[in-house]
Amino acid sequence: MHLPKAELHLHIEGTLEPELAFALAARNGVDLPYADTEELRTAYLFDDLQSFLDLYYALMAVLRTEDDFTELADAYLARAAAQGVRHAEIFFDPQAHTDRGVPIGTVIEGLGRALERSEETHGVSTQLIMCFLRDKSAESALETLEAAKPYLHRISAVGLDSAEVGHPPAAFREVYEAAGALGLRKVAHAGEEGPPSYITEALDVLGVERVDHGLRCMEDPELVERLVAERVPLTLCPLSNVRLRAVDVLEDHPLPAMMAAGLLCTVNSDDPAYFGGYAGDTFRAVQEALGLDREQLRTLARNSFEAAFLDHDEERRARYLSEVEAYAFD
Repeated sequence: MHLPKAELHLHIEGTLEPELAFALAARNGVDLPYADTEELRTAYLFDDLQSFLDLYYALMAVLRTEDDFTELADAYLARAAAQGVRHAEIFFDPQAHTDRGVPIGTVIEGLGRALERSEETHGVSTQLIMCFLRDKSAESALETLEAAKPYLHRISAVGLDSAEVGHPPAAFREVYEAAGALGLRKVAHAGEEGPPSYITEALDVLGVERVDHGLRCMEDPELVERLVAERVPLTLCPLSNVRLRAVDVLEDHPLPAMMAAGLLCTVNSDDPAYFGGYAGDTFRAVQEALGLDREQLRTLARNSFEAAFLDHDEERRARYLSEVEAYAFD
């Protein structure tokens, strides 16, 4: 679906398609434990979040050089542009790379090279969000923030991702305070597999402006009321919710109920190479599975631009919103 939209929940490492994985493996002399791309695609069938993460981190071994990260980002941006994405705020996981010997500067400069030319090349404006892995220590997160300081001109915000259960947001209070002092915006994954209380912690302890996922807020009516009153955006990822068993089937996804409750919902692809669809694919899938009408789809697109970190460029936001209103559905 080419409806103009912003993508606000996208892990760049999760855009690694099997074909590119094999190409980079050959270039960098990395042996993958799969015979070919088809066998690797078969491996993309997960039982839960942890089994997905195990494969996700293993495949990162092919990413070694600035050129690798540039090629990865360019490939995503081309696909996103072809599906109507006009603005992308892209997550990356530096610890997943530095822990295997890839310098943080290699990661950021490689991604940054693609992002700085994205508007000219793909017609997509971009921002970069540095995520801390919540299953690593808070000290490791602080070390990562310190290492990133020479590259802050390329980074707009910080986030918190990886395995959620047993890793509450409050553990990362100090690094979020430090990030805020550096002028970085703040988001965090909360309420996907973790309880609604993690969403409250992310808001009150970390001071996040946007909640990534937030699916389980519907279990707490008072929290829903708060999120509606404060207009806190939720970056939902319906296809990944199904693939990771947070929702049994897409037809059962609470997105319509969340929209009816007045929540500021957005729809995103999360890790599209692994979860079966990029941004436009995701919009099409929820339209068909949930019976969303054109005005509901337009609302989701509007929400994405309203939730984007475009405060420094309200003229751009207004232009994107006008594109949503002018869009003619097929």
